Amino acid sequence: MKRMGLVATAIGTAAFLAVAATSATAATPRWVRHVNRYSGGISNGVRAYTDPGLQRAQSAAKFRSPSVAPEASASSGSLQNRQVNSDSNPPLPQNETQIAHSFYNDKVAIGGANDYINGGSQIYRTTNGGQSWSTQDRSSATAETGDFCGGGGDPAVTYSRRDHAFYFAQLCFFRAFLPSEVEVIQSTDNGKTWTGSRTGAYPISNFSPKLGDFNPALFYDKEQITVDNNPSSPHYGRIYVTYIKFHIQPSGFSDYCPVQVAYTDNIDPNGDGDLTDSVWHRTGVVPNDPGGNGKGASANQGAQPVVDNQGGLDISYMTEECNTSIDHGIFFKRSTNGGQTFGPTRKINKPGQWADNPDPDDLLPGKKARIASSTSAPLVFNPADNSLNYIVQNNINRTKTGADISFAKSTNYGTTWSNMHYVAVTGSGKPAPNDQFFPWMDVAPNGTLHAIWFDNRNAPKNVRIETFQGNAGVGGGTWHNRNISTESWNPNSSFFGSGSFIGDYNGFAAGDGVMYPLWTDGRDTPGAPLGETDVWTNVELNTFP
Repeated sequence: MKRMGLVATAIGTAAFLAVAATSATAATPRWVRHVNRYSGGISNGVRAYTDPGLQRAQSAAKFRSPSVAPEASASSGSLQNRQVNSDSNPPLPQNETQIAHSFYNDKVAIGGANDYINGGSQIYRTTNGGQSWSTQDRSSATAETGDFCGGGGDPAVTYSRRDHAFYFAQLCFFRAFLPSEVEVIQSTDNGKTWTGSRTGAYPISNFSPKLGDFNPALFYDKEQITVDNNPSSPHYGRIYVTYIKFHIQPSGFSDYCPVQVAYTDNIDPNGDGDLTDSVWHRTGVVPNDPGGNGKGASANQGAQPVVDNQGGLDISYMTEECNTSIDHGIFFKRSTNGGQTFGPTRKINKPGQWADNPDPDDLLPGKKARIASSTSAPLVFNPADNSLNYIVQNNINRTKTGADISFAKSTNYGTTWSNMHYVAVTGSGKPAPNDQFFPWMDVAPNGTLHAIWFDNRNAPKNVRIETFQGNAGVGGGTWHNRNISTESWNPNSSFFGSGSFIGDYNGFAAGDGVMYPLWTDGRDTPGAPLGETDVWTNVELNTFP
């Protein structure tokens, strides 16, 4: 059996049996103790797997309805909302969406979301600009034993111009066993078929060949994936995967949790669709530094990678405490040698222009759901003016306008950043009232900027959610908003009625004449005990400059 990850290493039968035996008798993983004892650090998508309501529901729902093209849709005026996912029986939640389109045909797109039926992800495919979709289920498996993971998700998707391929990444972990890994799979036929089970690539794993076992102190969280799609770059086609490395004590306390990156130039060396032979290299973007404040000095979340026109790898992240949800600042690092080393740390937010939600549980008024800012703060590169663009939830004015959405820009590859200004605005350009959160942004081929986010501006009690979209020119100076959802929904009725988990982020991609807003939506939820949420889009063809 082959070890898939940093180096392809053979594991003999005896070693395999030892690993399997260790997994079968393992004590409660440290990440579970962390979630049970500490309010933050490990992301909400992982925390959701300790929900007892989820475990009961999963045991009762093991199959999906045969329909691959959901019929659910709702139109109002120029809006055409459509449910993307097909339902299980009974229907269970999906959340945390991501999406990317083909470089060669913008009407072909692949989306993904957490799926609480199979314990992994759903993959969505459209070939007609979002008018119809198909659903595939995908549970990751451990590289060492082949066991399907008890938990996973946190989907991330990207497209490779060089490889003519989509790449899809997700986590792999267990509630009772020790493995913690990131899996990457490939599709070379526009998402019709994917790398087979147990033949994916593993950029990172807590399996230690030296120990002959899984390292109980390590847990990997919140991966993102991107590709160098610049033909003139010396690293053209290189795949980058960022993630957070939680180092956890036996008590569950995490003493450090830095941003890391793994990369490979050839995910399929043999060209046979089996990715187990891929070789990955890893770099610490932020050092392993426990610090002396008892909170984890090198605490980070929301590592968002993007490649610029010079082949530079740009990563934004937040300094979030390892054991609470408090973020202290927004930072940036750039690598000019393909991820081998990184330059100086730059700060994106300026004094007095940004603040995190001070609630250690990431709660916003009226809503039971945990609503983090650190995992829904994307960074994009705009080739029209060679700029880096960043969007984020901002609580600096929360007593007056609630949580806002703010934007910052760099025109010198992250060395300095503009003043922040508002994205979620009223017609007069002032910050929208009530809460706005979970933004995602992309740049269209003509350089215009586009974003979506959840919005409470029309909710009298600041609870019911609508999805808004913002559009701006190349510079991002002035944003125009519109409501793209045909119905509002109540987040307090989602996710089995226990944690009201609605995900940590939404997805968005902009192509030539087509947009792909992809969001979690609970408009059809029956409430407890199942708390169904689905994945919805608004069909948008030739609707923007």
